[in-house]
Amino acid sequence: MSNRFIDKLCGFAPLDEEEIQALLFATAAPRKIAARHDLIREGDRPGPVFVMLEGWACRYKILPSGTRQVLAYLMPGDCCDLHTGLLAEMDHSIQTIAPASVATISRADMNALMDRHRGIANAMYIAQLIDEGIMRAWITSMGRRTSIERAAHLMCELYLRARNIGLTVDPELELPLSQALLADSLGMTPVHLNRILKKLRSAGAMTLKRGSLLITDPAKLVQIAGFDENYLHRRLRTPGPIIKARTSGPRL
Repeated sequence: MSNRFIDKLCGFAPLDEEEIQALLFATAAPRKIAARHDLIREGDRPGPVFVMLEGWACRYKILPSGTRQVLAYLMPGDCCDLHTGLLAEMDHSIQTIAPASVATISRADMNALMDRHRGIANAMYIAQLIDEGIMRAWITSMGRRTSIERAAHLMCELYLRARNIGLTVDPELELPLSQALLADSLGMTPVHLNRILKKLRSAGAMTLKRGSLLITDPAKLVQIAGFDENYLHRRLRTPGPIIKARTSGPRL
């Protein structure tokens, strides 16, 4: 079975056989985690590095009012918190969204991997920089994009990230995110988000059903979002855009 974490890192930096074997050994004993399980909570002492091999998770924060803000989505191949071991406690929580397979790498083992293997270190640093680019895109959305632009931008991002790691090759993506969860990531109420999704569907750009995202007109969705994929740094892997204008049918 493919190891999506290693596949992802190989896309960022060339890894030799020794480095690949070291990563295989480090992630060889993943745990099956149920949906909606906190891997770590705000206030906890940071522990090992979590590696998502299968399933989705999210970073989130609970406000004093009890409302939730989703801060990021983690997909298969992503790892969590390379450097938080330097901090005294977590400032947010991480929770699985769907049933997941999660490997844990101790801080000592991760430090040893990066000290001994320059390729692994370079790939991990690039992955972290891309995560920071995604965070900046989310901040820009929350601060400057309209509601419909914000929702369209997130759909473009999630689709491209999923496609980059081989979760889909079609215009349709299995998306294990409820409207309530999406609303919490977009700073909207579920009712307002539902209105926005209806507008995107009426525009012929996309349809979001329970557990499924279908991009019906990629060019329209990109136009609405004002989407530029440069912050995902896909050029590190393969050249050329993924989302293309539709001619006789969707070409993604």
